[in-house]
Amino acid sequence: MSGNQNIAPLFEALKKYDSKNVVPFDVPGHKHGKGLPEFTEFVGERLMRIDVNSMKPLDNISNPISVIKEAEELMAEAYFADCAFFLVNGTTSGVQAMIMSVCKPGEKIIIPRNAHKSATNGLILSGAIPVYIQPETDYELGIANGVTAKNVEEAIINNPDAKAVFLVNPTYYGAVSEIENIIDIAHKNGMSVLVDEAHGAHLKFHEEFPKDAMELGADMAAVSLHKTGGSLTQSSVLLLNEGMIDKNTVKTILNLTQTTSASYILMTSLDVARKRLAVEGNRIFEDILRITRNARNQINNIEGLYAFGKEMIGKLGVYDFDETKLGVNVTGLGITGFEAYDILRDKYNIQVELGDAYNILAIVSVGDTEESLNSLVMALKDMSIKYKGNKKKFEKVILENPEVIVSPRDAFYARKRIIRLEEAEGEISGESVMAYPPGIPIVAPGERITKRMIEYIKFLKKQHSMLTDTADPDVEYIKVLGS
Repeated sequence: MSGNQNIAPLFEALKKYDSKNVVPFDVPGHKHGKGLPEFTEFVGERLMRIDVNSMKPLDNISNPISVIKEAEELMAEAYFADCAFFLVNGTTSGVQAMIMSVCKPGEKIIIPRNAHKSATNGLILSGAIPVYIQPETDYELGIANGVTAKNVEEAIINNPDAKAVFLVNPTYYGAVSEIENIIDIAHKNGMSVLVDEAHGAHLKFHEEFPKDAMELGADMAAVSLHKTGGSLTQSSVLLLNEGMIDKNTVKTILNLTQTTSASYILMTSLDVARKRLAVEGNRIFEDILRITRNARNQINNIEGLYAFGKEMIGKLGVYDFDETKLGVNVTGLGITGFEAYDILRDKYNIQVELGDAYNILAIVSVGDTEESLNSLVMALKDMSIKYKGNKKKFEKVILENPEVIVSPRDAFYARKRIIRLEEAEGEISGESVMAYPPGIPIVAPGERITKRMIEYIKFLKKQHSMLTDTADPDVEYIKVLGS
């Protein structure tokens, strides 16, 4: 790295501003916290003093020319990318910008169906037509893995007019696809490669992690530093390798949807997180790997539990595996992952990332310690004792690729009617339905609703899963196309 990764230019500029005790007659209206005393008392005066608006000394996210530009250049260098764009609307805005940067209305994009809802919304915004690839399924664990290079190549052969291939690296559960081979195949066919790397911000910073997309030659990657890199919630970065995609096009697209009042608290956290990852990341993740491996081994000695890891490599759709994703299959206890999720929170004061029908997922990142992982292991040991002998079984519901009848954008703008969920089989959905997390649509606009989808949604409701994106918050009714 040629730049000085030990500095944080935006952070330093913000500290300099704070030291001057400026009298503010600009926005935000709380004026360094004085207008919101109860909140200021709780979070602290300093935080409120640095919640400021764009100004010359602090640059502007819409057209960075000084400290934000310098911070973005250091971010790009840390990730071996040509360009980096700070995001204050999460990786969602990065995913949408990637799709909109390469696809015009009516153009095709090859995409796995287990992509996050931000990709579905990107299809609506861009007017792109999805060519879905079925991710490989692990029927034993009840999870979707990555996609194979073979399936991507088949999709490319069948859709030579597609503009891009969209990938997820890694999946929520840690599976890594054949990224390098897929990039090579796509580029040979004139298609750009866009990667949702929301859960891969840490990959660059330790040699025992899977390689990140930008190092392998992807054209763009949207990366959630707030998920595993230590920055604040909602702060992310969009990375670009120039060549197939022009940086000015990306900048213009981002300025269509991203706020002009970007939070300096969020952007500064990106600057400082990058500095720490670049300077100390190898040491930090050496410890993280050690404590995660130890916890995984201990969990695998608990009756009724299985913490899956690198032994997954070699299964279809698992070319490599991210060990910081601590997924635990709980079906041996006769409970669902949804139930285990609630039990851990309500009985043991432990919040895991998600529960699904069969597993829970704990994400281990820069802020974890041996003590925090030990508390999870001890809670799971206690749960094993309490649920020992509970042999209730659950049918594994695996949803295959849906039938796309209408493009997501056309479905979004089409006339709709509202019917009961139970009566929706065979109809074309006018909205998305998903459990959050992980935020992967069970059905998306323009797809035919199947009996299996309806049964799965009803199962999720019984499990008190958080269902989102429907007009009816109780999901008793659903919007379908037609008048």
